[in-house]
Amino acid sequence: MIKKASLVLLSLLAGVSLTAQAADWGYGKSNEHWAESYPMCGLGKNQSPINITSALQTNLAPLRIEYDGKITNITNNGHTVEALVSGDNKLIVDGDTYTLKQIHFHTPSENLINGKQYPLEAHFVNVDDKGNIAVIAVMFENGLRENNALNSLLKDIPTKSNTIDFTDDLSPNNLLPREREYYQFNGSLTTPPCTEGVRWFVLETPQYSSKDQTEKLHQVMGNNNRPVQPINARIIVE
Repeated sequence: MIKKASLVLLSLLAGVSLTAQAADWGYGKSNEHWAESYPMCGLGKNQSPINITSALQTNLAPLRIEYDGKITNITNNGHTVEALVSGDNKLIVDGDTYTLKQIHFHTPSENLINGKQYPLEAHFVNVDDKGNIAVIAVMFENGLRENNALNSLLKDIPTKSNTIDFTDDLSPNNLLPREREYYQFNGSLTTPPCTEGVRWFVLETPQYSSKDQTEKLHQVMGNNNRPVQPINARIIVE
């Protein structure tokens, strides 16, 4: 029997979705039927995304984001555009070490901050050696200038179900803001099978991108945001 951790890792490496079953779920009206094939999407009590509000003020330890590798491939899995990475890319938090597996995008943002939805959200998916998942989320606000890192990344976007090599020298760090204050909460994957137990770190400071850059991604992905889910008994801290 394949261990649960291995299943989670295979799912993440395939684009945070089960590729073999990718055709049986989608966004929009299709989102209403996720629970028919993936019960956790309907029964879970700690589902993501959420509207981040009424965060409890605490003394959170700084995130140690040590992304020293680079982006090597771009994949279009039919649900999102995803950047694959190589090299030493680590997230260390509360003494736990995670390795960055991929970065993918949602237009518009899935998480909201105090009711505000951003035009673009990037998810940095990290996994530890036991298969536990930690996601760093970065919001993008439309600005007057292009984001140089996004400009490089979006130079060529593969068609659906295809992967292309990425040859520019681009570190995952280039997609992160300099300020790293964050909101923290327990959640889930935002795509089927909606697995819970995911640690979420949503950075408070947004990055900036041009409207044209956001629209370029939107033209490829469409509205690929899951609606916000009930917070229930969870506590959000910052």
